[in-house]
Amino acid sequence: MLSRLPAVTRYLSVAALCVAGPVSALEFALPPPGEDVVGQVQVIKAQYEDSFADLGEKYELGYSEMIAANPGVDAWLPVKRKGEETDVVLPTQFVLPPGKREGIVINLAEYRLYYFPKDRDVVYTFPLGIGREGWGSPVGTTRITAKTPNPTWTPPASIKAEHAKNGDPLPNVVPAGPDNPLGPFKFTLGMPGYLIHGSNAKFGIGTGTSHGCFRMFNKNVLQMASMVPVGTPVRIINEPYKIGVSGGKVYLELHQPLNVSDGSLVAVGAPSAASIEELNERYNAVMNAVLKRPDLKETIQIDRDKAWEVVRAETGVPTEVGFDISAPVGQSLDYIP
Repeated sequence: MLSRLPAVTRYLSVAALCVAGPVSALEFALPPPGEDVVGQVQVIKAQYEDSFADLGEKYELGYSEMIAANPGVDAWLPVKRKGEETDVVLPTQFVLPPGKREGIVINLAEYRLYYFPKDRDVVYTFPLGIGREGWGSPVGTTRITAKTPNPTWTPPASIKAEHAKNGDPLPNVVPAGPDNPLGPFKFTLGMPGYLIHGSNAKFGIGTGTSHGCFRMFNKNVLQMASMVPVGTPVRIINEPYKIGVSGGKVYLELHQPLNVSDGSLVAVGAPSAASIEELNERYNAVMNAVLKRPDLKETIQIDRDKAWEVVRAETGVPTEVGFDISAPVGQSLDYIP
């Protein structure tokens, strides 16, 4: 078994880090054609009684990505004593998901939604809660078919039965309001039974805790409500390994893989719990991700040792692992044909 590598900052140059102020939304200008990376990693000073759930809501980040970017930091109490501070990494740099940059793209493996407005060269990105084991979120393409402010919730029979079994019976209809699990707004998808909606609990954002729908922080779903029209295309993918180019350098962004189990997507285990064989499988999957990018596979070189360390660390932070062969070469690297 391999132990997890030290904190994510080991893999980040000083230039890649900046000290964070308050963030109202993760909005980025689209990179030039042929480039794929947006944002910058940030570092904040966590205060006593901060938690990753609180910080995630403030900085538009999900619980799982905060955990991955800060190995060894207590998620519920990063600072143990009043008057002390702890550095916390905010993973606010992203390799854009593969495929066409239009409409909404949901990447289940990173618990994150990307929105590419039709009339602007920007991208918005928001953390999501997705379906838990036994209640999987789907993969596929669909559209926004309806928008509903202040929705009521009619629990399906399956969910009512589950709650009744656990001694928590549900009413036939939950009215709009602070106790409604759909939050202040919902988007209906063309996939029957699936929604993008707000929430009455912030702790499920960035994890697999829903009954298959996509949960957002309420402030985020309201921001989406003002921007996203009915008819917007939605593409749902499961891509734990993202590779992209920025400034002639190749970046790799890895997330804990989700595998299909009984029709639902479940986490397969953190690197610290993975065997050498399992890590090799993930490494090979990373190399295959390069081959899935015909625009990249003939033009980039990968440092395999760096790629292996990224696989072992799995911080969810884009990490430099190679370069475009048209850029100046500083060292000899293995080529991925």
